Amino acid sequence: MSESNEYVPPKVWTWDKESGGQFANINRPISGATHDKELPVGRHPLQLYSLATPNGVKVTIMLEELLALGHSGAEYDAWLIRIGNGDQFGTGFVDVNPNSKIPALVDRSTATPIRVFESASILFYLAEKFGTLLPTDLAGRAECMSWLFWQMGSAPYLGGGFGHFYAYAPTKQEYPINRFAMEVKRQLDVLDKRLAENQFVVGDEYTIADIAIWPWYGGLVEGWLYGAAEFLSVLDYKHVRCWADEIAKRPAVQRGRMVNRVFGEPSSQLHERHDATDFETRTQDKLVAEK
Repeated sequence: MSESNEYVPPKVWTWDKESGGQFANINRPISGATHDKELPVGRHPLQLYSLATPNGVKVTIMLEELLALGHSGAEYDAWLIRIGNGDQFGTGFVDVNPNSKIPALVDRSTATPIRVFESASILFYLAEKFGTLLPTDLAGRAECMSWLFWQMGSAPYLGGGFGHFYAYAPTKQEYPINRFAMEVKRQLDVLDKRLAENQFVVGDEYTIADIAIWPWYGGLVEGWLYGAAEFLSVLDYKHVRCWADEIAKRPAVQRGRMVNRVFGEPSSQLHERHDATDFETRTQDKLVAEK
């Protein structure tokens, strides 16, 4: 009689620090701070604390797009939060986001600073604050918000589901990889059919829906996420690829991708951003010093 390798859940789950894969050192079943660490504050009204993951990139792209549109009030300081080191569990960061996830934003242009966390919430907050990249008519606004929340509901299947089991889990397992690959491909198909009829996700207008969706699904078809482009046959989604390519050419998007980036080619990284000139004045020596 052969032994079964099937996992049998215990009656009561207990935390095993060794079972979390690549991120086991920072994952835990409790919230709150683990150490005292205040957040730095720069000279601009908007203070961003983030890392260039897809969720972080959403906000830096948004801010760079706002600046490109002439909204000087969108000037910002972007401070690096190294999640692999547990920076998100410092007391200062937890005060801004009790969920300990990047990105987190503090708007100090008001009498009492306003904290904003969750990437879609930050995009919506900034769109309303500056009156742009969000349709003003009822139907267009509803469509935009529907796609914005589509992304927020769908991306966990891509990141925490497929990405985790395909790229980060301690062992490769057929069932979860197949399960989440199927769902990611279904989502790509949803997006591809939408973009077959529209230049951008909402229609002819570039909005926060595109800004939210592009770092995840655009990044996937561009080959930047999980090394899974071939596995997922992303070339099949030609409308998503055309949309992703078009957005990738936007100067504000190219700048936004660089901010708080600590991986890839050194020329693609700007660990912190405090002024527009930082994109031009960064040097290899500065990048090395920031590591």
